[in-house]
Amino acid sequence: MQVRIGIGYDIHQLKEGRRLILGGVEIPYDKGLLGHSDADVLVHAIADAILGAIGKGDIGEFFPDTDDRFRGISSLVILEDVVAMMHDEGYKVCNIDTIIQVQAPKLSNYKDRMRDNISSVIGISEGCVNIKATTTEGMDAVGRGEAIAAFASVSLVKKE
Repeated sequence: MQVRIGIGYDIHQLKEGRRLILGGVEIPYDKGLLGHSDADVLVHAIADAILGAIGKGDIGEFFPDTDDRFRGISSLVILEDVVAMMHDEGYKVCNIDTIIQVQAPKLSNYKDRMRDNISSVIGISEGCVNIKATTTEGMDAVGRGEAIAAFASVSLVKKE
């Protein structure tokens, strides 16, 4: 069995007047993430981890912020395209582990819906997607409430 591992990371600024989307879930909050797409840092980190595992670079190469076709696009659509690339390379996702760094809002009530969205797009069991959330104890841009960041690790196996 051939196994590949990928890691992903993303961070976006929080700004008033934007919707906060994480894991494809809109979360009520007075700020949202600034970006060309919906700026979903969790899904971006997962997509980058998958691309890394198949040796295909990063999402900026396939979905550049200079291309108006991707303005406001749902990051779940980006993930769908990345999953298609992964399948074309002959792989499937075995496991995903993530961390969202966020000072506020609290995410515990939303993690199940995030997991549902991600597992549905990828076509894997919800039990294969883990989402953790942590603060940075008031340190750095995340701790000051200026940004949200996410890390992802994925393991892929060659399809039989």
